[in-house]
Amino acid sequence: MALKATIYKAHLQIADMDRSRYADHAVTLARHPSETDERMMVRLLAFALQVPADDRNGPLEFAKDLWDVKEAALWQHDPTGVLEHWIDIGQPDDKRLLKAGGRSRQVSVYSYASSAAVWWRDLQGKVGRMNNLAVWHIDSNQSQALAALAARTMQLQVTVQEGTIWLADGRATVELTPRKLR
Repeated sequence: MALKATIYKAHLQIADMDRSRYADHAVTLARHPSETDERMMVRLLAFALQVPADDRNGPLEFAKDLWDVKEAALWQHDPTGVLEHWIDIGQPDDKRLLKAGGRSRQVSVYSYASSAAVWWRDLQGKVGRMNNLAVWHIDSNQSQALAALAARTMQLQVTVQEGTIWLADGRATVELTPRKLR
C-alpha cells in the first residue's frame, strides 16, 4: 500500500520590496513521503519569490513533480492553458530543463544541496542556449535553517529587500541570500 502525502498549510505575509509586491497568501502543500522538510520549504520559498501580483496571467500553483515527472514543482498557466512559468526545485537534469524550456515561456530552478556547484558546472554548457532559464542557489546551511521552520500549520512573514530574504515564524528568523547562477 502506497504512503499518502502529508498536508501542510501555510499563511504567507509577503513584503517583497524588490518587486513592490505586498500580499497575503494561504497555501496548502501536499508533502510527498519521499520529500524532506528542506525541499518542501524551498518549494514554499520559490512560491513566495515567484507569485505574481495578480492572477490575470493565471495563478502560480503547486504541481506534482514527485508524483508525475511531466509536472514541475510549481507552475503557472495562463487562462488559455499556455504554460507561462515552470519552476523546479533541486538539481534537474538537462533533458528535463530543455523540455521545460520548450514548453514554457520562463523556467526557474532553485537548487539547495551542497553539491549544486558540481551539478551546475556539468549542466551549464548543456542548457547554454536557453534564454528563458534562471537558476538560483540557496546555501545548504540556509536551506537547512529554513527547514527548521517547517510545521503542519505555519504563519510566516516573508520579507525581501535588495536580494536578501527573511522568513520569520514568530519564534525564529532565517536569513537567506540566494545566489543567481544564471
